[in-house]
Order: sequence, then C-alpha cells, then structure tokens
Amino acid sequence: MKTLSGLNEYGALKVVAVRPPEHAYVSDEKVADEWERLRFYSAPKLGSAIDEHKIFTDKLRASGAEVIMLGGDDALTLDSIYARDAVLVSPKGLILCHMGRAGRRGEPAVNASAFEAAGYPVLGTIEAPGTIEGGDIIWLDDHALAVGEGPRTNAEGIRQLQGLLGPDVEVHTVPLPPPSHPEDVFHLMSMISPLDHDLALIYRPLMPDSFINWLEARGIGFVEVPEEEFIPMGCNVLALGPRNILMLDRLPETKARLEAAGCTVDTYKGDEISRKGEGGPTCLTRPLVRGT
Repeated sequence: MKTLSGLNEYGALKVVAVRPPEHAYVSDEKVADEWERLRFYSAPKLGSAIDEHKIFTDKLRASGAEVIMLGGDDALTLDSIYARDAVLVSPKGLILCHMGRAGRRGEPAVNASAFEAAGYPVLGTIEAPGTIEGGDIIWLDDHALAVGEGPRTNAEGIRQLQGLLGPDVEVHTVPLPPPSHPEDVFHLMSMISPLDHDLALIYRPLMPDSFINWLEARGIGFVEVPEEEFIPMGCNVLALGPRNILMLDRLPETKARLEAAGCTVDTYKGDEISRKGEGGPTCLTRPLVRGT
C-alpha cells in the first residue's frame, strides 16, 4: 500500500486527485437538471468547463504533481467536481466522509474505490449522525489540524474524526458562521488558505479570536483578503508548494498582497468550474501526498 505523507496544505504537491467535468457535469442534460437545485449561480457550460479544467490540471502537472483523474458514477452530482470534500487524508489512511449535503453522500465510496485501486489505504468512515466535509479540514502538520464546525461538519463528526486520528493529533475546532441559505456552503477553507509553514491567507472579519490566537501561537502570520475580493473567493487559493500559489483570476488586490508577502502567483480562469458552483482551487483538488 502507498503511504500518505506531508499532512499540510503548503508542501510541494506530489499526488493530487481531481474529477474532470466530463465525469461530474457529464452532459448538458444533467447540468440543466441539477444546477438550480444545487444552487449554482447559473448553468455551467460543459465545453468551456472541460477547456478550463484541462488548463487547470496542466498547471498542477507543471508544478511536478502526479494527477489522478477520478471517474464518473450515477451516484454523483455536479458538486462532485469539488473532489476535496468527500475523503480526508490522515497519517494512518484515508477517512471517508459522511457529507453534510445529503445529495453528495454517494461520493465518498466512489472516490475511495479509485484511491484504493491506486494503492492508498482506507482507515475508516465517519458515520451518521456525524457529518464532515473535506473543505472544513486543514492540516498544519502531522500533529495539528483545524476543523470547522458548521452546517456541513457537526460535533459528532468531529468526535469521530478525533477518535480515528488518536491522541497524537491535536484537533482545534473553529466555529463557523451560518450561510445565508441552509443549502449554501461555507467551509473553513472559505476564510483561510495556508501558504507556507508560517503564513496563511485569511479573511479576518470571520476568523474567531481563538483561532487567530491558536495560529499565532504556532508562529503563523497572515496575508489578509480585502473585503471586495472575499465573496469572489479571494481567500480560496491552492499552494502548489511553499509560497507557490495557484488562484482564480480577476482578484488583483489579493494577488498583489500575496506577491508582496514573497509568494509566486499563477492564475486560472474558473468561470465554469469554480465561480458558478462557488468552489475554488482547493475545492477542485484532493491532495494525497505533499512534501514535508
């Protein structure tokens, strides 16, 4: 079995999984049937989504990452393009989520079968009434992780996660604000993206003081997203390596602040694969192995 390593959000990306639009959006008919119910802003255009996703995955490969392409299944919805959420990584193996959004509960088993076929072990599963989603989980290192408690991840899910991880991992729970609609998503990674071992991009107005203090105690400083670029997902950026950042285009002030902090920044067009479904580059990817 292969080893999961580099449990952080900033080390050099070695192995990452994505699901292309061909296997998530599938067809114009499926898009038309699901986009309103899933609260996409508008119907994604399949052809343009395929083009955007190819450029996105080419950038992942150019950084040196092996890219695992996840397949399709009748149990999947348009949301399955956001590959991070269904499965968690841990030192002892993968953890299958019990998704907070009921319509996504077919995803974990589909994704896990692909990962097991690729040689990655499964440690366990979060069971009902617990819920948890990958966008609410941030590893700082092998022994410390932050988890957002909110509409997609509940206290019972966090309790089960702590039990699977064991006493060697410190789990810091972060209370999340409720979204404006119960079916909308607000994950922990909506307001923080690690950039390096000592730097994170944050939207400070929503960060609890207890979380800020916990991060600062670990020597982490901050780059702050400006108010006008928070809703357009300025805080959702993917570290391809330490201070090597991939982010959505048309976020000029956040990009300038990242560069001023010593980051190298590349951008991608995500009108169809990110903006319409409100899922940035961290959402599109399930990192499996990073550098330490």
